[in-house]
Amino acid sequence: MACVEELLRKESDGGLSFGNYLLGEKKKVENFKAGNDLYKVKTFSELTKLEKNDMFLYESDPGTSVFDLKEQPDGISFAVSGKEDAQITIGLSEDTEYTVFIDGTDTGKVKTNLSGKLSISVELDEDKKVEVKIVK
Repeated sequence: MACVEELLRKESDGGLSFGNYLLGEKKKVENFKAGNDLYKVKTFSELTKLEKNDMFLYESDPGTSVFDLKEQPDGISFAVSGKEDAQITIGLSEDTEYTVFIDGTDTGKVKTNLSGKLSISVELDEDKKVEVKIVK
């Protein structure tokens, strides 16, 4: 089972790992400093949400565990696991077209809305992490 027990942690390579989809009750970590940024995570079996500097960055329904999330100038990448398939919403640049890769497969282009949110569906399995990469 791939799950983040600490709820939110910084990896040695600078990525962030967060979320625990096994929790029955909502738990949160606030004011987690990584670099010059402050993060807040809320997570449990039904939802996982990450904010960076009080701005939306990630949300999944139902809850997930995210590993090694890295933001780059041209997009974002991470691995994700969960009990069941999830709807994931990512905060990116507004009104911009991105290509979505799931486990290395190009699943097509998606355009963010005026608030910069991009939504994807991911087939998940507790025993496996799914690699997600979203690039301009």
